[in-house]
Amino acid sequence: MSKSVMHEPRVEAAPAGAQSGVRAIAGLLRRNGRRIALLFAGMLLPLWIFAELADEVHELEQFVFDDPILLRAHAFAGPGLDHFFLLVSRIGYEGVAVIDLLIVVSVLAMRRWREATFAAVAFVGSALLNLGAKQFFQRHRPTLWESISPEGTFSFPSGHAMGSMTLAATVVLLAWPTRARWPMIALMVAFTWLVGYSRIYLGVHFPSDILAGWMAGAAWVVAAYLALFHRVLHPWQERGGQPPQR
Repeated sequence: MSKSVMHEPRVEAAPAGAQSGVRAIAGLLRRNGRRIALLFAGMLLPLWIFAELADEVHELEQFVFDDPILLRAHAFAGPGLDHFFLLVSRIGYEGVAVIDLLIVVSVLAMRRWREATFAAVAFVGSALLNLGAKQFFQRHRPTLWESISPEGTFSFPSGHAMGSMTLAATVVLLAWPTRARWPMIALMVAFTWLVGYSRIYLGVHFPSDILAGWMAGAAWVVAAYLALFHRVLHPWQERGGQPPQR
């Protein structure tokens, strides 16, 4: 009799422990669902797409969508669009560099040290990664027609696309806690698309270069965000670096 009594608490403890574990996991997922979604949609998925594109480029394979998109864009060429997309392309390089610097200086002036560090790491790291990737893959630029804005560097991934996406993702993440996040998302989507399309219109990048630049820029910015904002890496950790009291 005493033996069966001794075993009764163990029989009841197992389901209780399992339920407690399920509740704890559900609570973690509920509290950190947005961060997990950011990790997947903002870093892992773009990295996978970039890896697929990079593998094909490394093996000197051709993408079936590159030439048709280039030729269709060129079919709309005209003096007015030429001037417009030359301006967009210039903004997508020189303008982005100036805006990057202004953002870092502005955030520093507000004494938001972590945000300023995040922005600086995102912008500088993206530029360095792009230079390294171009030298590694050494993909030549399209030659379907003579461009009105020829380039002498390698093509993959697009520096304009990567730089504009880096700026866009950084601005959106900085603005996310504010009411400006949705207008910023709309503005940055339009901006990155225009910059990317300008490079296709001018015939200096394959569409796959643009897509790779977008994916690499997004993945790098999210990686920098997750690394520099500790509560994303360690959501169970309270302010001051101490674990929460049980």
